Amino acid sequence: MTRFRESVRSLLRDQVLDAAYELVTTEGWGKLRMAAIARIAGISRQTLYNEFGSKDVIGQALIAREADHFLLGIQQELDAHRDDLEAAAAAGVGYTLRQASDNALIKSVLTSARGGEDDLLAYLTTRPEPVFNTAAAMLDAYAADAWPEVDAESRSLAVETIVRLTVSHIVQPGASPEESARRIARITVLTAQYPRH
Repeated sequence: MTRFRESVRSLLRDQVLDAAYELVTTEGWGKLRMAAIARIAGISRQTLYNEFGSKDVIGQALIAREADHFLLGIQQELDAHRDDLEAAAAAGVGYTLRQASDNALIKSVLTSARGGEDDLLAYLTTRPEPVFNTAAAMLDAYAADAWPEVDAESRSLAVETIVRLTVSHIVQPGASPEESARRIARITVLTAQYPRH
């Protein structure tokens, strides 16, 4: 595929996801229709179906794009505290929880789920892609590089714990993001068998 075609396809994909984001955040996932996405994106329904195939694929892509944005921010937080695992974990989790509480798509997904429409929520909670596997793979690679003294098994358990607890706190917040982040970070350090600073 030529660079021009790749650029056009990327632009088309962004237009579709922007349109879907707008519709989901204003009307909810249950009311999302392919015809409305095509209309707002300025493309034909056939082009939309050719590119994505179904509403389900659009949902996956929409959540994956949001996850990518979150992961970039998390990496910046981790980088700022690379010399201290517990501080890094607290910063990364705190960032995630604060962003999730302000994110229009996450709010829409959770609101829809409370109304009985949980198709899109499944991408955050039960379907392994993109949230769990993508986040876990990124965090595992990061932790292996930043904290090589943590053995692979402990690191794997700590990564799974931090990802699952963070998503759980997004879906059902308990304490403030700061307090939840502190507690999750402490659990992570204990799981990783990493010395506390």
